[in-house]
Amino acid sequence: MNDGERPNPDALLAAIQSESARQKRGKLKVFLGMCPGVGKTYAMLEAAQRELKSGRDVVVGYVETHGRKETDALTAGLPLIPRRTYEHRGLTLGEMDLDAVLARRPQLALVDELAHTNAPGSRHPKRWQDVNELLDAGIDVFSALNVQHIESRADTVRQITGAEIRETVPDSVLDAAELELVDLPPAELVTRLQQGNVYLPERAASAAENFFRESNLTALRELSLRLMADHVGADTQEYHRIQATGPWKTGHRLMVAVGPSPLSESLIRWTRRMADSLRCPWLAVHVETARPLAEAAQSRLEQNLTLARTLGAEVIDTTDENLARGLLRVARQNNVSQIIVGKPVASNLFEWYRAGRLLRHLARDSGDIDLQVVRAEKSGAVQSPARFRWRPTSGGKQYGIAALVICAVGLLNLPLAEVTGPRVPGFIFLLAVVLLALFLGRGPMLFAGTATALAWNYFFLPPIHTLIINNTEDGVLFGLYFVVAIVLGQLVARIRTQEFAERRREERATALYHLTREFAQASTRDEVVWQLVAEVSRVFQANVAVILPDKNSLAAHPDSSLKLSDKELHVAEWTFLNRKAAGRFTDNLPGAQALHLPLTTERSVVGVLSVDLPEKTFPLSRRDLLEAYARQAALVLDRVALRAAGEHSKLVAESERLSNALLNSISHELRTPLAAITSAASALAGESKNGADFDRRMIGEIQEASARLNRLVGNLLDVTRLESGHMRLNLDWCDVRDLVQTTVRTLERELSGREVKVELSEKIPLVRMDFTLMQQALANLLLNAVVHTPPGTPILLSALWEPDVLIFNVADNGPGLPPDLLPRIFDKFFRAPDAPAGGSGLGLAIVKGFVEAHGGQISAANRPGGGALFTIRLPQKESPPAIES
Repeated sequence: MNDGERPNPDALLAAIQSESARQKRGKLKVFLGMCPGVGKTYAMLEAAQRELKSGRDVVVGYVETHGRKETDALTAGLPLIPRRTYEHRGLTLGEMDLDAVLARRPQLALVDELAHTNAPGSRHPKRWQDVNELLDAGIDVFSALNVQHIESRADTVRQITGAEIRETVPDSVLDAAELELVDLPPAELVTRLQQGNVYLPERAASAAENFFRESNLTALRELSLRLMADHVGADTQEYHRIQATGPWKTGHRLMVAVGPSPLSESLIRWTRRMADSLRCPWLAVHVETARPLAEAAQSRLEQNLTLARTLGAEVIDTTDENLARGLLRVARQNNVSQIIVGKPVASNLFEWYRAGRLLRHLARDSGDIDLQVVRAEKSGAVQSPARFRWRPTSGGKQYGIAALVICAVGLLNLPLAEVTGPRVPGFIFLLAVVLLALFLGRGPMLFAGTATALAWNYFFLPPIHTLIINNTEDGVLFGLYFVVAIVLGQLVARIRTQEFAERRREERATALYHLTREFAQASTRDEVVWQLVAEVSRVFQANVAVILPDKNSLAAHPDSSLKLSDKELHVAEWTFLNRKAAGRFTDNLPGAQALHLPLTTERSVVGVLSVDLPEKTFPLSRRDLLEAYARQAALVLDRVALRAAGEHSKLVAESERLSNALLNSISHELRTPLAAITSAASALAGESKNGADFDRRMIGEIQEASARLNRLVGNLLDVTRLESGHMRLNLDWCDVRDLVQTTVRTLERELSGREVKVELSEKIPLVRMDFTLMQQALANLLLNAVVHTPPGTPILLSALWEPDVLIFNVADNGPGLPPDLLPRIFDKFFRAPDAPAGGSGLGLAIVKGFVEAHGGQISAANRPGGGALFTIRLPQKESPPAIES
């Protein structure tokens, strides 16, 4: 493979990550139509019936058949989730019960009318947000949508039909969806409309004269076909990216300038459509200047930026006094290839000059960056004609100060003019204007310049007490007053706006610095939470709560200053589970009192930050700062958790080291003397075969006690190995008959005086297991039967083979097991109240540990005819090797 055919590593990585995310998430299929009446719901239900017949679990979350009989018939056999009702203004509204669908967890859910607006009080304002939550839960969704409800196409549809589209779906929702076009020729759709198959007759006549004109339908059909072609192109590009079949141009990167104007909404949609055509990323940039925005303008700006974000743009908010310079700086930093701005709209020459100044600066300084000027369409709000408006930014106090200073300087000039003449008072007035410029704004400076010029002319220039100027030099000086006042006012205003912008940037940087510094000193989770609550409360003047996971639930940290109600805590839980912001100023559960932000890292969600903000609006800059706080806190909490895990690992390692030392000590200090005692007892037994009966009994007791003590030490060692995780299986292919015979032969002394019946299936293959451990497990079960049954009671040991499972049964005819003690029978150190003295209560716990180490299961039960039954089931995932003859 040559360099030109080698796959792009970044593209391959992005494709792998995208595919991984898709596999975890549910799949969305949208049945797209050019308008109502083409049969989207009908096609969706037909597809759902096919899925149901193929064996998938399908439910109807919400389907609107509009009373059409043929559509109603297709819902037969589909499980229906009852709708949830909401009361609004005296009306009962039915919506999809999102919680019920999530609890049901079907493989596929049908959710009609993707662009629908939910009733007030619902978790999400829009139904497409409900669908997103279903997809996040791994549930596939079928839905239906008309092309006019796609956000980036809403302006085009309005131009075609003249109808304002109020319910829209962001294009980003459809980016990963499968689209199926439900197409119908316009003539046939008009016929269906006239036959009453779309609307009721009284509504159908009005629709045919307006929206359903054949020319409109033809244009909408073309729009939907183009959208499908663009979507197929995106799928093809993804395929080529994975297969690396050839080079793909990736140099395009668009940027649209966004402001508070209502026309920005149209520019954002236009840029989204162009980005779809070019298959490239795009940015929405707002350059904030120091001039404050009115509340309505700030609200429109937030709406425009939110629209850009929902359409898939990367939103950047920057600060610069020069709008063109700020846009170009962001464009160069992000390698933008094209800048999109709106075409100037002006009603007079002055407004045209002002509106075109941005374009002139961008065209002059853009260099290699292309500039596209787009005619913006009005959408929603009406743009009023541009005209010059005086917006006073200085309070009346500044005008009062200017008036007092002018009066004081005028009184000072009256006696001075008699000595120096009329020129010196003029310069003193000018000096006063210069000094006032250091403290007053643009408006007061203009007032001061005008007032001093008129006062100097009226009271000091001959002829006095008139506004007539006879001298050319006096006229020039009089005009300079206005020039100096205006220039100084503009200069000071610019400096102050820059100072204001710098102060805001400094406040943001300082706030982040303080938080980072405090976090660097925090070593525990409690210290991190305390610092986070203190900093957020100080900067945002709000009550704060930090919700952290506590075992199997969420709980507010004791250092929180915000007391959460049950409702707010449920919103925080939703935020934690879905890793999305919720509550106030969001589209998720907006009725909540507080804003809830997830504390997320790449690995997991570590908690939720809940803030009860006092302001009615939450600007984007302040929200970005709060989200930065949340990100920093999440990283620090994750770091603290990792540090705690590291310390725990060190403790575990030290515990393992001590455990090994203890095991070695026990083995040496106990096993060695036991071996000596056992050997000596065996030697004595061999030499005293013909000795006295008393000697033989004593030697037998020594041997029995030694064996018993040896088993106890062995049990202690086995329990320690199991709990420390040092148990290592020595797996090999073993003969079950050999295992059973060896176990019985080893316990010959303990089983003496009892009948041990062994039953083995004829065709038991070789089994992969640890021979020594399973021998000890069977031995413990046999010894347990010996201890808990009367002498002479028979014992049954059987081995059965079922497909891929080996089963051992150890049964006796003793008194059995107390039913109320069965759940605890395998606990460590557990002994029944009536058990004989001398046991340790470890034998059955060791059996359970050995069996589970093999991936098997053990159970205890009472036999119908009396006695206890212990069953071991060992799964066998591999087939035994073939034995060569």
